[in-house]
Amino acid sequence: MQSPTIDPAKTELNYHHKAEAAHHEEHPDFRMFGLVMFLIAEGMIFLGMFGAYLAYRSTLPSWPPEGTPELELLLPGVNTIILISSSFVMHNADTAIKKNDVTGMRTWMAITAAMGIIFLSGQIYEYSHLEFGLKTNLFASAFYVLTGFHGLHVTVGVLAILAVLWRSRRANHYSQEHHFGVEAAELYWHFVDVVWIVLFGLLYLL
Repeated sequence: MQSPTIDPAKTELNYHHKAEAAHHEEHPDFRMFGLVMFLIAEGMIFLGMFGAYLAYRSTLPSWPPEGTPELELLLPGVNTIILISSSFVMHNADTAIKKNDVTGMRTWMAITAAMGIIFLSGQIYEYSHLEFGLKTNLFASAFYVLTGFHGLHVTVGVLAILAVLWRSRRANHYSQEHHFGVEAAELYWHFVDVVWIVLFGLLYLL
């Protein structure tokens, strides 16, 4: 009877998978927990800024202070629609990678990054056409600080998405089983969107 042939490549691959499983059992993956804690901390910063804004609003006899030009709603409203829509686009990327559709994931994430860049471009355009500056009054200062800090977070989110796209060039870097980078970028992007909804309501609608 002929002895069965042993494939060295398969043996090495099985060994690698077993070693990786043992590593995960010995060292649990707390990356998502760490990201959630980070976002909670960032959320507390935004809550503090929102609280300060509401405190300023409640102490002054008129808000915005007299003489402050009114904010236009058209451009920020379009920007809001773009940013909220991008969350659904981003979710499609996560859904795609969980189906092992790397090409679909790249496509949806690229669209999300483009929408984020459009949002930032719209914000820069708005800044360049505002009739008040950072030091005009308390409302103006609060406006620039809140929108600028949020814009910084959008920029980080876009860079995170681009980083995921860059790393996805490597074969099998992201798959149905390994997709933390995609999930992390998605969670961060949803956070940015939720913060903007609150910020838009405070600054433009109230």
